[in-house]
Amino acid sequence: MNDDAAFMREALRLGRKGLGRTSPNPPVGAVVVANRRVVGRGYHRHAGAPHGEAEALRQAGARSRGATLYVTLEPCNHHGRTGPCTDAILAAGVRRVVFGVRDPNRRVRGGGAARLRRRGIRVESGVEAEACAELIAGFTSVARRRRPLVALKLAATLDGRIATARGASRWITGESARRVAHRLRNEYDAIMVGAGTVIADDPALTCRLPRGRDPLRVIVDGRLRVPLSARVLTNAAATGTLLATTMRHHRKLHALRRRGVSIVTLPGRDGVFSLRRLLAQLAARGVSSVLIEGGSTLAAAALRERVVDRLFVFIAPKLIGADGTPMVGSLGVRAMRAAMGIRVQAVRRLGADLLVQGVPESSRAL
Repeated sequence: MNDDAAFMREALRLGRKGLGRTSPNPPVGAVVVANRRVVGRGYHRHAGAPHGEAEALRQAGARSRGATLYVTLEPCNHHGRTGPCTDAILAAGVRRVVFGVRDPNRRVRGGGAARLRRRGIRVESGVEAEACAELIAGFTSVARRRRPLVALKLAATLDGRIATARGASRWITGESARRVAHRLRNEYDAIMVGAGTVIADDPALTCRLPRGRDPLRVIVDGRLRVPLSARVLTNAAATGTLLATTMRHHRKLHALRRRGVSIVTLPGRDGVFSLRRLLAQLAARGVSSVLIEGGSTLAAAALRERVVDRLFVFIAPKLIGADGTPMVGSLGVRAMRAAMGIRVQAVRRLGADLLVQGVPESSRAL
């Protein structure tokens, strides 16, 4: 069992390389082990590419015969863009398959394991199950809730401020914290900000890591306030941007569409619309995970609608004072018993800053 856990952790390491790249498919990692040695490694690189199992078996070649395959997710037994992974496993002559978690899609769940067992392959599951489930949390969220997994990232001073009274916010946190924030951008399918953040900061919303990838940029702009000169709406960035609004007839819409910006128009009042509706639209477009980065109004809206599944709060040892901008807007809390509880999962030190990771108590378990 110790060997099983160690080999599954190697499969998990590989699978995490696919985060932010495989949607609408799940990220999956796999290793082939013969005589307690890894002879094949693979992970799902992007939708339409070979699955992790197929890649690991291809690398192992003839050494797969009689070997053990470790894979983070139950092998599929249905046709999609590629053939069933069970076909590749049976053809390779694998003797034993160990997987982390079953497929969250109830229509196909258990089918892969059952077919392999019928063909005489020893199948075991549940190894490093919690970590394997976290790896595919976005895929599971879409399968079960018809919306992406949502993480809220906040960077604030010790007194909970994200900008000075004049709007200055660069830089609250240090380089180590900002590097971790860019890793999140690299691993989430989309990054979401409000119109106020774009107007105030004109961010590029890119991932500045070596070999990183830029997420889809989602701008929440109910009243179409963002200027056409914003960086996320110009040049090559425009084709990787989606703007959500309540406006149906506006001169800006034609200009944005000509640039390649995707437009989603939602029903709303006074420029305010349901984030749940927007998330459902994103899921339909193949987005499995969303990182909300700003600002305080959007953060409060997401928390009020109870769509936040993960929380990343970067805290800098600085004070701005009461005239600064709070990191979360109004939640309508009138009594302490109504305050939103957070289950803290981890606290890390990043240089002089702290990173607090947690889950809102209102978040529904996957």
